[in-house]
Amino acid sequence: MKKFFILAGLLLPALVFGQLDRSVRPAAAKAPTINIKDSEVFKAPNGITVILSENHKLPRVSIDLVMGSDPRVEGSKAGLSEMAGSLILSGTSNRSKDQLDNEKDYIGASLDASDNSISLSCLTKHLDKGLVLFSDVLLNANFPQSEFDRIKKQNESALLSAKSDPGTMADNAEKRVNFPNHPYGDVMTEASLATITRDDVVNYFKETFTPNGSYLVFVGDINKAQALKIVEQYFASWTGVEPVKAATGDGAFNKGNRVIFVKKPGAVQSVIQVSFPIKMRTGDQNQLPLTVLNGILGGGGFGTRLMQNLREDKAYTYGCYSTLNVTEDGSWLSIGGNFRNDVTDSAITQILFELDKITSDYVKDDELNLTKSSMAGGFARSLERPQTIARFALNIISNNLNKDYYQSYLKRLEAVSKEDVLLMAQTYFTAKNCNIVVVGNEEILEKLKQFDGDGKIEMLDAFGGAVKEMKKADITKDQLIEKYIYAVTNTTTLKAAAKKLKKVKSVEKKTELSMAQIPFPLSSTDLWVAPNHEGQKLEGQGMTFQKSYFDGTTGGSSSMQAGKKDLTAEEIDAKQKATGLFPELNYSKTGMKYELMGIESIESGDAYVLKVMDGSSETFDYFDVKSMLKVKSLSIRKEGEETVESSATFADFKEVNGLLFAHKVSIAMGEVVFSGTIKSITINGSSDLNSYK
Repeated sequence: MKKFFILAGLLLPALVFGQLDRSVRPAAAKAPTINIKDSEVFKAPNGITVILSENHKLPRVSIDLVMGSDPRVEGSKAGLSEMAGSLILSGTSNRSKDQLDNEKDYIGASLDASDNSISLSCLTKHLDKGLVLFSDVLLNANFPQSEFDRIKKQNESALLSAKSDPGTMADNAEKRVNFPNHPYGDVMTEASLATITRDDVVNYFKETFTPNGSYLVFVGDINKAQALKIVEQYFASWTGVEPVKAATGDGAFNKGNRVIFVKKPGAVQSVIQVSFPIKMRTGDQNQLPLTVLNGILGGGGFGTRLMQNLREDKAYTYGCYSTLNVTEDGSWLSIGGNFRNDVTDSAITQILFELDKITSDYVKDDELNLTKSSMAGGFARSLERPQTIARFALNIISNNLNKDYYQSYLKRLEAVSKEDVLLMAQTYFTAKNCNIVVVGNEEILEKLKQFDGDGKIEMLDAFGGAVKEMKKADITKDQLIEKYIYAVTNTTTLKAAAKKLKKVKSVEKKTELSMAQIPFPLSSTDLWVAPNHEGQKLEGQGMTFQKSYFDGTTGGSSSMQAGKKDLTAEEIDAKQKATGLFPELNYSKTGMKYELMGIESIESGDAYVLKVMDGSSETFDYFDVKSMLKVKSLSIRKEGEETVESSATFADFKEVNGLLFAHKVSIAMGEVVFSGTIKSITINGSSDLNSYK
């Protein structure tokens, strides 16, 4: 009998389990109550709000000082706050940047700064030493002119790189069209960077980094008594003006869809960003259900509607996502991805279709439950980090949220229904009043007109500025080349120019190059030998990184990464078409295809644009209308299914043996940007190509 009961006890669970209906989803458990320990909050006499979140599991303390000033429109000095944030740790009246870095590294601390905050993280035993550095930066930052010049040069290089990055170009355009006359619409340009001075940075710091309205957040192995002592010892003497308060609008809302195009010649893919501002601020009662809605549309991974439609079903892209940005100063939705040129219009059609569809009917239960489960899991995981609790306290205070805003998060999330989601879609989303930004090749322009009611397309540049329509050239392509040759040879006839150039048998140019990613200078040597031999070497620290040569009929290159490689027949043909010290003079003789596109406004002024096609690549050369010198060159070539773009700008033209050569050059190849200064130009010196092979 006892064995029978034991057997029944073993079999009964299996029998019961076997009778379960697996087609029915088990009911979700009720959302648990979140017990989040309140951070301690108190105010210092000088106006600092102190937030303390104790956690003694690890002997480590993090301190964040966040300013209370609002962002403001920078306009003609767009990028000032970014520059200031980069320079805060550049030195103090007591320590140079190197000394700050060395002392910080010695105690294994992390000391960082942004345009409105300074933060420190270190072991508890090194806290006092870390705070000495922290307070020195806060109270005595001195922004050395040499560091200002260095950071400004870095930004110049970054802007040059941005002109060839379609993602950055799309972001810039999106900011400008969604938020005109708003801090979020400020985009640093070469013109705005040029106006920013060290005094501007110093004044920004004084106006922004002020105690009244700021928040000092302690997290980790520290108690209230210690925090009070730190505030008194290191921050009591900190004084400043009242924080800047600047009301920000909600953005620009369209009446009808608006199509914005940013030209990227030769692109085989289009970057599409469909966006619109949203009337919402952090902590709005609709923020949570709106976030759920966005998770279903395109913010929640591969199962979202956008991914299922544009990737899985249509195979238009590797990824299409939506991003909901809700902040205390403005909010917006952005949908985007990279798409083949031939499906650009179809992709936009499907994005707008999904936007319209989600505003027209209830979402499915599975979509809703999966998104809510994912959000609940992410919230739960975030609670494992001590910094999360302090961030919650900061958000509650700075955004005037209910005290139980985060404790009730899971219950509020659980309560979001498909009726709520539909209401959010109908209240905030639109398929008819969007900003449709496309960065790509001009061949797709005609297909984009259908998305604007009037068939209008707005043309913006890489930084979101209006593009002036290219003007018709007032000379022919051959007249342009003649004027250019006259300018570089200081002559007035082609016969005189040819006579002067005939005397030049070789030109060796040595250039010192620098780039942000490499801490030491590089040396580039370029050799040209009449009639069409050439060599190039890139060296540094006693090493040769790359070299190449062409002897008129054959050529090749070698590098530390790729080894040796011979020129292809196509590359040899291209080089033979570009023969001569100034190859433009021989285009009509060598069979080079070239055409004068018109006059375009660029950073340095109006320039003639000459398009050159050598069979291997397309190059757009820009000749200053006034000086007729070549000031810019953009080259595009295809490598398989990809396009490789490089650009160069030329300045500081000086005469060498009767010929004008640029002595400043900037070269951009993707994110890699070189700034170069020509150190020497030798005419009729070396003519030996052997060292380049």
